[in-house]
Amino acid sequence: MPRPQLDADEIRNSIMETAEELIRQRGAVDFSVSEIATACGMSQSNLYRYFESKEAFYEAMAGRWFEELNTLMEETIASELPAKEKMFAFFANRLAIKRARFEDDPKLFESYMEIGHQHFEVVRGYIDLADHYLAVIVAEAMAEGHFEDMEIDHTVSLINLMVQPFCNPDIMMNMWPTSTDDNLRIVLDTIFIGLKGKSPVKLDVAPDLRIAS
Repeated sequence: MPRPQLDADEIRNSIMETAEELIRQRGAVDFSVSEIATACGMSQSNLYRYFESKEAFYEAMAGRWFEELNTLMEETIASELPAKEKMFAFFANRLAIKRARFEDDPKLFESYMEIGHQHFEVVRGYIDLADHYLAVIVAEAMAEGHFEDMEIDHTVSLINLMVQPFCNPDIMMNMWPTSTDDNLRIVLDTIFIGLKGKSPVKLDVAPDLRIAS
């Protein structure tokens, strides 16, 4: 009895798994389509049946990396949590996934980060999507009375600046001991308490005040 053909999605996943194994063995190298095809035991033209181009292949690899992270963000956005708790979950859940991936295979994690730098235009859309979801949470927080007199885009930019150790993989790799949920909670508490659009209070200082020598 003839063996049934594999589903196209299964073959695509098999090709990406083979490429990931090459990444694991060789690090972040700029693979050629022919190398990937050879490792998969198929011709280059056959590989193009499943990926239209090298760019399409890297887009699929990025989608594979971000799929779980995107699902977590969507679930967080859809939750009924208050905005402050929703923002904590937004960062903490993704932090847990990245930490687990790093601890499982640090070299593979670093290689994926390097590939992301090499093909930043491919991953830019996923970064923009995360900013969009964060903006949704910020808008909910504003509706609850937080971030008074702030604009959404400016608030998102400032929050991203302050939470880099909890979301930027390149920084996280050097700060795992301090990139904890407890510290994330403290940072977000500080953001919710202090991030307002009002001008800071100016202190009156006597004109003859001098610094002691």
